Parts: sequence; C-alpha cells; structure tokens
Amino acid sequence: MRTSTVGDLRILLPELDPDDLDTISDPSDDLSDGTIENASWHGLTLDDVTVRGSRLIGVDVSESSWEAGSLFGCEITRTDFSGATLSGLSIERCAVTGSRFTGTRLTDIRLKDVLFEGCRFDYATLTRVTAAGAVAFVDCVLTDATWSSCRLSDAVLRSCQLARLELDSCHLHGADLRGNTLHDLKTALGNLHGVTLDEDQLPDLTHLAVTELHLTVRKR
Repeated sequence: MRTSTVGDLRILLPELDPDDLDTISDPSDDLSDGTIENASWHGLTLDDVTVRGSRLIGVDVSESSWEAGSLFGCEITRTDFSGATLSGLSIERCAVTGSRFTGTRLTDIRLKDVLFEGCRFDYATLTRVTAAGAVAFVDCVLTDATWSSCRLSDAVLRSCQLARLELDSCHLHGADLRGNTLHDLKTALGNLHGVTLDEDQLPDLTHLAVTELHLTVRKR
C-alpha cells in the first residue's frame, strides 16, 4: 500500500504495476485494471461510468459531461478536464498529477484519500464538494476559482496559488492552509473558521478582516 504524507495528513494512494494493466481507449469498455493513454473523450456524455485500478495518462476529457460513477484506485496524469461538467462522482484513493481542471464544474463530488499535485483549477467552480477522508492540494493553481457550500474539513493546501479564490458558505474547519498566500482571497472570515495558519499569514488575515469590516486605517 502506497501512502503520501502532506503536513499532518496521511493519504492512501494506489500502487499500480503497468505490466499488470491492459490497454484501454473506449469509455464503453470495462475500465478496470487498465492503462488509458492519450485517449480522446472530448465532449462525450459519460453516464455512471466507473474507472477502477487504472492509469489515465494524457486523456482528453475536456468539455465532457460525466454524471455519477466513480474513480477508484487510479493514477491520473496530465489529463485534461477543462470545461467539463463532473456531477455526483465519487473519487477515492486517487493520485491526480499535472492535470487541468480549468473552467471545470464539479458538483456533488465526494473525495476520499485524494492527492491533487501540480494541477490547475483556475476558473473552476466547486459546489458541494465534500471530503469524506484525506484530501490534499499541493502546488495547485486555484486562481479565480469559486468554492460554494464545500465541506473540506481537515484538507491540506500547500504552496497553492489562491489569488481571487472565492469561498462561499464553505466548511473548512481543521483545514491546513499553511504555506499559501491568503492576501487576495475573496471570502468572509467565517469560511476560515477553525483553519490552521502559520505566523507569516497573520498579515494576510488582518487584511481580510479590514476588508470585510470596512475599517478605515489611518496614521496618527
């Protein structure tokens, strides 16, 4: 069993042997124990599709609609979900690396033991995304994204770009936001209730408080 530790979070990840996997390209096939490389699923409608124990490498899922189904025990690398609509998916025990979610709409997504590393979520919309277990974002671009009614308690964000990330009615209690710049977040302070910060982030937090409370700060 492969694990990754981010901050105090231990994430269970898949350990796949490429030699044990079949080559797959058609999303209507059995998507278990396979390698799906450079396949084009652009603009497809994927209803209740489940991918298990597989590697997705360079797959084009952009502008697609994927409703229900799941990703379980998968390694997802350099895969393009730009402009896709993902709804009602369960994503568990997955390592997602160098993938693009630019402008993606993720709604009612359940995450458990998921590591996003070096991924782009700029202009993405996350609505009612829930962490049912360990979730981490490392070196990810989250600029101009919107998180609405998300429950990502105990999640870890490390070295992420958060400029103009908008948080609305989110529950992040216990989330570890150390190592990120918070100055340009678009959020009410209530969305940060119970998060963990480091001392270097306190000036950013002060800036957010001054903005939310419409304070006027003047020199004597």
